[in-house]
Amino acid sequence: MSMSKKNVMVGALMAGVVVAGLILYFVGFHGASEGGPGSADPKAASANPGDRSAAPSLELRQEELAQFKIKPALERVFTVEREAVGSISFNEELSTDVFPPVQGKVLKLFARAGDDVALGTPLYSIDSPDLVQAGSTLIAAAGTLDLTTKALKRARELFEVQGASQKDLDQAVSDQQGAEGAYRAARDAVRIFGKTDAEMDAIVAQRKIDSELVVRSPIAGRVTARSAAPGLLVQPGNPPAPFALSDISTMWMLGEVAESDFRHLRLGLPVEVRVQAYPGRVFSATIVNIGSAVDPSTRRVSVRSEIKDEKRELRPGMFATYLIKVGESGPSPAVSQAGVIREGDGTMSVWVTTDQKTISRRTVKTGLEQDGQVQILEGLKPGELVANDAAIFLSNALTSISH
Repeated sequence: MSMSKKNVMVGALMAGVVVAGLILYFVGFHGASEGGPGSADPKAASANPGDRSAAPSLELRQEELAQFKIKPALERVFTVEREAVGSISFNEELSTDVFPPVQGKVLKLFARAGDDVALGTPLYSIDSPDLVQAGSTLIAAAGTLDLTTKALKRARELFEVQGASQKDLDQAVSDQQGAEGAYRAARDAVRIFGKTDAEMDAIVAQRKIDSELVVRSPIAGRVTARSAAPGLLVQPGNPPAPFALSDISTMWMLGEVAESDFRHLRLGLPVEVRVQAYPGRVFSATIVNIGSAVDPSTRRVSVRSEIKDEKRELRPGMFATYLIKVGESGPSPAVSQAGVIREGDGTMSVWVTTDQKTISRRTVKTGLEQDGQVQILEGLKPGELVANDAAIFLSNALTSISH
């Protein structure tokens, strides 16, 4: 036999010895026949083990009772909750694919996947023949506007000295207005490429066009994907997008709620989200969308919640569980989980004392479990003294004596 198997067997044997010792100590097994302190109630020993209608009880010494944390049952309000499972995802309403405005070849890359970028940060640049064409149109429109503006000025001067007719002046005004409209349209066409007014003024002044088009971030967020590479031909709407961005200050929790719990859901309900990556942490969220149909195979409804993640700790794909708070119950007696025992027939019981000497087993009906406390719906009143710890030892002791 291997050493590891021997260690397991020895550990199990020692655990059994410890439990047996505790039972013998707390019920005073050796003193039971003499009727001394710690002896079992004769009624409990003679009762049918499966019949708890006679309220089986044990007599314990004060130091023994202290081990079970005898306390009054306090009232508390339990929150009605529904649990669901799902996963973390990007907030798609704050995510975007960054395509170029026109077709072109990728020249430079300025950001990498995982980088946090501000609004307007350069992401990549392309060589765009369309930009050259738009720039040429702008230069031509600027020249025409300058020419027609000078012609209008001369026509007005001649008209004042009767050197030109009204018809010539009207024609000059019309030509200048048409040239001005064409110039504005040409600037708007270049502006589509991301050029600023200062850059367009430089194009007009220098009569020079730079075919490199810089594509900038349309939002502040994180680069979640980058498929662009120098030399790659890209065009609008042709996936995959060269860059993908997302504002990760908020994330989505995508969950599936049982059809039977659908009636409890409504927009704006608070949600407590827990992920395996951060044990013990609770992220606050709010339901922002409820599915319009039930999945016919799983009989569940899709629910989307929005999570505030200012520290950028969550990642898409993380497995998550969450509790949806759908209401509150009325005040009920509460007992710690260690004070409630599930019996062999499936019923639940607690141990109650009225005189701090005799402790009796009582069948109860339980409800919700929250924060280590169990809601008692029937069988116990607020203020009654009840064992809040190690109640399993009392049940085991009574079972041993009865047999």
